[in-house]
Amino acid sequence: MRIIIKIVAVAAALWVATQLVHGITVSASTTAGEVGTLLAVALVFGVINTVLKPIIKTVGCAFYVLTLGLFALVVNAGLLLLTSWIAKQFHLAFHVSGFWAAFWGAIIIGLVSWLLDLVFGD
Repeated sequence: MRIIIKIVAVAAALWVATQLVHGITVSASTTAGEVGTLLAVALVFGVINTVLKPIIKTVGCAFYVLTLGLFALVVNAGLLLLTSWIAKQFHLAFHVSGFWAAFWGAIIIGLVSWLLDLVFGD
């Protein structure tokens, strides 16, 4: 049940990012298609974060320390771009068009996910 709530929270955060960041789009033709796309992309994003983020943190530990954690913003943007590329491979109607869109989108997704985690708890 906890995983489902987390996927729905990330899907909601992705939706907020599509509304606020020019360059992050979901181009499904129906509302149901858009919701399904956001849920599928949230699942892909969750898998990517679960698998790759610990590896990147371990390998890039020095960058995290030298930049006082700001390198995490670049990593999150890269993971969002990777999510967009994987979504394209699965023919999902989700696209992030460039680093800066991914950068601001990752910040918004992180903030909204954090707020929703506060509301719904662990």
